[in-house]
Amino acid sequence: MKELLKRLSDAHGVSSREESIRDIVREELAGSVDEIREDKMGNIITVKRGDDFSIMLAAHMDEIGLMVQYIDEKGFIRVVSLGGWFGPVLYCQRVVLHGKNGPVMGVIGAKPPHVMKEEERKKEIKIEDMFIDVGAASEEEVKNLGIEIGTPITIDREFTELAGKRITGKALDNRVGVAMLIRALQQVKSPHTIYGVFTVQEELGLKGAKVSAYSLNPDCAIATDVTIPGDHPGIEKKDASVEMGKGPVLVLVSASGRGLVADPRMAAWLRETAEKNGIPYQLEVGTGGNTDATIIHLERGGIPSIPLSIATRYIHSPVEVVDIGDLEAGVRLLVEALKSKPAL
Repeated sequence: MKELLKRLSDAHGVSSREESIRDIVREELAGSVDEIREDKMGNIITVKRGDDFSIMLAAHMDEIGLMVQYIDEKGFIRVVSLGGWFGPVLYCQRVVLHGKNGPVMGVIGAKPPHVMKEEERKKEIKIEDMFIDVGAASEEEVKNLGIEIGTPITIDREFTELAGKRITGKALDNRVGVAMLIRALQQVKSPHTIYGVFTVQEELGLKGAKVSAYSLNPDCAIATDVTIPGDHPGIEKKDASVEMGKGPVLVLVSASGRGLVADPRMAAWLRETAEKNGIPYQLEVGTGGNTDATIIHLERGGIPSIPLSIATRYIHSPVEVVDIGDLEAGVRLLVEALKSKPAL
């Protein structure tokens, strides 16, 4: 699991530019599924054929990033965000610009604190005030590097092991869900038809999941993703009750009900499976964040859905942290649950 997650985390794939993740998915699942295809939007749809009852498993491939908006005459690059960045997290990070001639390294520049006025130190750092420096001295130099308006940008950060079974890296939201789905598809033996769908553009509005759920019209769905734990300084357990290292999370409600209220029959199915097989799990009623399940459950007159998430610290940052044991338990839960089906 660590090797797979490292490969996925270190790969680069912002929303609408998920090519490298698609390649990994195809390589990992070759020979483990009956069909692998790519739809018009870029979703990877895998099929393990069974009976007439179908279950969709969805994991989004994209990560949050940036895109070139403007290049000034001195070669400094202005950007817009692709996904939900908090400005201070990006401040002075190193980045990769994925230009036409190959990757180009850059840094997000900033005014040194030595020359900041007191009122400047107190201001919120906004993305629209940031710029990228690739070392060029002119707009022409930047363009000669293969960088133009629309070039996608990702954070330059590598997967690293921490103490115990914990690891850190970029894009664990949602390469964690992708890894969990890959491993489950490699292992599962189900009497039912299983659609393993690796979706695009979740960070820009759950778009790939909407398209794929409509076209597949499954009987039910599980979205594998990440969720926020309340087990570190700066957040209270009453606001985020789950913890790392205590098993995967069944998200019963997301975004205080404005997103998804999980189908109780789906929750009962997964809970019963976990308890029968001695698999640890946690329950969450969340106040923020959505997953592909939020849009899937509204398609085709309604598709019973639930997120199966992994507690992940510091999400939407370059230093997200997960416990590998939670992923392994999540895979076990999926593999065991798919031997049966929910009582819908």
